[in-house]
Formats: sequence, C-alpha cells, structure tokens
Amino acid sequence: MVGDGSAPRLIAVEILAWLVPPAVVTLLAMIWATWAGRPRREGKDRSDAAYERFAKAITKEHPAARRPPPPVVRDRSTGIAVRPSRSGLTHSTTRAGSRRSA
Repeated sequence: MVGDGSAPRLIAVEILAWLVPPAVVTLLAMIWATWAGRPRREGKDRSDAAYERFAKAITKEHPAARRPPPPVVRDRSTGIAVRPSRSGLTHSTTRAGSRRSA
C-alpha cells in the first residue's frame, strides 16, 4: 500500500488540521459581530421629554467657556539635548561603581 499514493495526501490533510480551530473561532466572531451590530428597535426610553432635556443641555454654554485658557509656558530650545547631572557623584565614583567583578 506504500505505492498507491494515498499516504502523502492523508499526511497533507492532517498537517492542515490545525487551521480548523482558528477558522471556527473566526466564523463565530463574524456571526457575533453581525448580531451585535444589528439595528436596534427604538424603545420607550426615547420620549419627547428626554429629547427636549438633551437639546436644552447641549445648547447650554459650558461654564469653562468664559474663562481664558492658561498661558502656555515654553522652554527656549537650543537644539542640544542635555542630560541631567547626578548630584553628589563624581565621574570616577560612577565608573568604579558600575564595574562588576567576575
């Protein structure tokens, strides 16, 4: 039965078996997304009074609109990056302290 050619095809199909779980999960995710994105029926919570309250609230002026914005303080850029210095450490102590012994 080695020479009939059925064994290589069976192995090729078994190799692709790992694709089945991701394909099933993807299909279920697509079905759920379709169901979750469906158009909803309008319920009783959308009354005319609720719409009027929303329209009144959205047209009202925001309290912070009357205040001027705070001034923007910008540092003068020289184009050179300066690393902050380490206080209390000298160059020789940092180099000796960073060595590791084997």
